[in-house]
Formats: sequence, C-alpha cells, structure tokens
Amino acid sequence: MYIGRDMTELSMMPKTEWEDSELAFYHHSFQQIMPYLNAEGQTIHREIVEEIESRGGLKRQEADYTHGSRVNYD
Repeated sequence: MYIGRDMTELSMMPKTEWEDSELAFYHHSFQQIMPYLNAEGQTIHREIVEEIESRGGLKRQEADYTHGSRVNYD
C-alpha cells in the first residue's frame, strides 16, 4: 500500500521536488491505465518519465542488509 502525498498535493509542485517513491508509484499507476488516459493524463505521465530519466532511473546506487537496490514505494 502506498503511503505518501496524493496527486492533488503533488500536482501543485514541480516534479523535481517529488521523492523517488512517489515517482515510482505514480509511474506504475499511470502505466497500468495508459490506454484510458486523456491528453492531460498522458502529459503528466510523460513528465514523470522525463523526471525519472533525468535522475538516472529509479535504481538505488547500492544495497545494504535492510534495503535492496530498487526503489520500493510500497
């Protein structure tokens, strides 16, 4: 279950201020409903993807005994 800021709050701030877990969650959510999104939804999803790419992807740089190498939004 996602615990974090909802889209209403996030839509009022630039994607550069979103946390990696928020980008990962909303990217996954938009990816699942992409065939049903209108033009505005597709634009938001594209901006999320561009922000993920500008950060070099969603992988953590290193793993430790409590965290894997992937960003977990659950």
